[in-house]
Amino acid sequence: MRGQAINSGGLQTRIFALSGTAVFLFLAPGTLAGLGPWWIGGWHVHAPFIGFTALRAFGGLLMAAGFAILIESFLGFALKGLGTPAPIYPPKRLVVTGFYRYVRNPMYIAVLSLILGQGLIFGDMWVFVYGLISWCAFHLFVLVYEEPTLRRSFPSNYALFCANVPRWIPRLTPWYESN
Repeated sequence: MRGQAINSGGLQTRIFALSGTAVFLFLAPGTLAGLGPWWIGGWHVHAPFIGFTALRAFGGLLMAAGFAILIESFLGFALKGLGTPAPIYPPKRLVVTGFYRYVRNPMYIAVLSLILGQGLIFGDMWVFVYGLISWCAFHLFVLVYEEPTLRRSFPSNYALFCANVPRWIPRLTPWYESN
């Protein structure tokens, strides 16, 4: 093994991608889905929305699902895409595995699930509104920056991906790119 060269998808590339991804995970989603709701509501528990306590449990489920989707999607960027979700070190390959087989923007959906879940758990309308505003910002960012950038970076692959995988509403079955 000592004489084997590390290729472009080798250990050093993966370690760098994982490290950058971890930093970005902490900075971007950590700030948006952690600090944002805390700054808005201080994580104080209010009466449940419309007096329906089961919404707190649903909020917990949203948060658990959001966390799992976020971690899996971030790992996909590092391990499959050999880059990070951060524009400063984008992936070298288009990631179309994992939750990306169902929806084009699982990371944003995951962050929204974390925010909206907190709004439901804490019964905090302002955190819930913050989640809706965040979705509008994500949508604009996707339309104005992310999709045009991906079209330029991965022209044929991204066109095929867009034709088969919806932007926000997940497919019921996973999409598999046929070769």
